[in-house]
Amino acid sequence: MLVGVHQEELAADLGLDLAGTGLLGAALSLGIGVGVAGAGPLADRLPRRRLFAAAGLLAGGSLLSFAPDMGFPRALVQMAVVGIGIGALETVVNVAVTQRHGAASTRPLLFVHSAATIGAMLTPFAVALTLPAWTTSFHVTGAAALVLAGGVLFSELPAPPPRKPGLRKLPALGALLPFLVMGFAYVGVETTLTLFAVPYAHETLALTEARGREAIGIFWSGLLAARLLLMLVRRPIGAGFLVASGLAGAAIVFGGIGWQLQRVEIVYAAAGLAMGFVFPLMIALTAERFPDARGTATGLVAGAAAFGGFALPWLSGVLGDRVGVAPALAALAPWCLVVACAAALTQRGNRE
Repeated sequence: MLVGVHQEELAADLGLDLAGTGLLGAALSLGIGVGVAGAGPLADRLPRRRLFAAAGLLAGGSLLSFAPDMGFPRALVQMAVVGIGIGALETVVNVAVTQRHGAASTRPLLFVHSAATIGAMLTPFAVALTLPAWTTSFHVTGAAALVLAGGVLFSELPAPPPRKPGLRKLPALGALLPFLVMGFAYVGVETTLTLFAVPYAHETLALTEARGREAIGIFWSGLLAARLLLMLVRRPIGAGFLVASGLAGAAIVFGGIGWQLQRVEIVYAAAGLAMGFVFPLMIALTAERFPDARGTATGLVAGAAAFGGFALPWLSGVLGDRVGVAPALAALAPWCLVVACAAALTQRGNRE
């Protein structure tokens, strides 16, 4: 989020083109992938409060070390380290919620991810109002991570269940693969839309940079609204919602960005509403499908998702430098269709 909001400042200080911006955001996502995948098996075995605290210290310490004269290579490394900490934090929370609530974990996960979305939603507006240097934003976020790391030591997280033989085995790849593909595609789309909102608004639509930052906040507001609305659904929440979400996301991205509609805020809001509940619902369904190894399974899925957040922004940045930001973002529509197809496969697998 902070990379997208401060895209212009980071590009000026670090000498980045669109591909460089995509690579910086990709380094964060790659780190998240390492963190979530690595923390998954650990969360099935080790004390979770200590794991959470260590992850918070890692992310916070790295954020506090950012400086405007640090250079691009060091920025890439530190961004990846931040991602490792964030990924481990995410996995511990996901595993704790799904263990505590079992098959009824979909709505609690939606609630937790909605709370996280509020922070992402408010960040662009806060930056627009206060206009801090990008280093200030990074340092304040790092300090918050350190406070969180200390506070969790006084909280209660469910302990890992007694080890079973099944926990030593990876979930069956055939059953897990659709979830992996879905995560890769969804987070790749979400991250790319966030990272390139400012250059899309400014360079393609000739709008102000502030309009691009506002589009980011509105996009995450749409994600939040979708998650809150899904919590109101009383019938069972299954993979069919994910199929519809992917189809709607493809139509909105292709139509709104492909046609370069000037109301970028409306396009981004619609995209957020269409796909907002994909990630928490995907994690809940993964935990439900693999109850004896939920930490490992959800960690692998979140890791694949983070890899999508690494690969698609970088590829979109390379494409954007060659053909323009709008075609690069419109090319995300097929990845939304991938979400729909993968979700349909998980639905079929559950029936079988």
